[in-house]
Amino acid sequence: MDNLILKYIASRKEELLDEWMDRMKKEADERALRLVSDQVFAGTSREFVDLIISNLKESKEEFNNRLTDFAEKVVRLGWPLHFVIEGLRTFSKNLFEGMQEHGYVTDENQMDVIYQFDSWMSPLQNEVVDIYSKTWERTVSLQKIALQELSAPLIPVFEGITVMPLVGTIDTERAKQIMENLLTGVVKHRSEVVLIDITGVPVVDTMVAHHIIQAAEAVRLVGAKCMLCGIRPEIAQTIVNLGINLNQFTTKNTLKKGIEAALELTNRKIVKVEGAN
Repeated sequence: MDNLILKYIASRKEELLDEWMDRMKKEADERALRLVSDQVFAGTSREFVDLIISNLKESKEEFNNRLTDFAEKVVRLGWPLHFVIEGLRTFSKNLFEGMQEHGYVTDENQMDVIYQFDSWMSPLQNEVVDIYSKTWERTVSLQKIALQELSAPLIPVFEGITVMPLVGTIDTERAKQIMENLLTGVVKHRSEVVLIDITGVPVVDTMVAHHIIQAAEAVRLVGAKCMLCGIRPEIAQTIVNLGINLNQFTTKNTLKKGIEAALELTNRKIVKVEGAN
């Protein structure tokens, strides 16, 4: 029965591919189509159809290797899992309807063909879901590691003065990363003053303030002074309303003022040179 399916696919592969792409474009989420050009969509669609067919001809190991490569590609393209599963369902439906229309499926062999389709497509769908999910999890994990590395950088700006610009939401896990980077960086750069810039932090609530206070205290214990910069009016109002006490370290409303204050603390200042352009 496999030979019957393969025989039909071989005789009408391009027609099946065109029908599949037409249906998927009509039924697909616009986001999945908007992310790629028509040329990339056509090429990836052909690869997807070839992948489905290869499951009938190749060994399990060969098919899984091909499926892993394809899953990594479509994850990068942003194709969601439901789009891939819908693609399997659509191809199976088009194939069966075509075989009926062209006389490959008769009253005598219909049940056998249906059974063969189920034996082919059900394990295929399970394999696709499994490989896609593992690929997606691995991709997200790598992205998470990359974001963690960039989420709390400690940047030396002058000798003895370093800045940690924070952007986005601060949760417990990220707070640990901030603390580790601060302590490691203060020792590494021999910092005397550390400026924590929260200009890019959208919300400062009790938990965020608690994490910042802990970080400042840790910096003080290793012999450096901590300064909080980027206190916007709305953030200042929130801190006051919540009754959060930030008296133990200096605060500035901008990073520029923070650097000027840090220079004063280290007995330096910025001097304008006369006659300079």
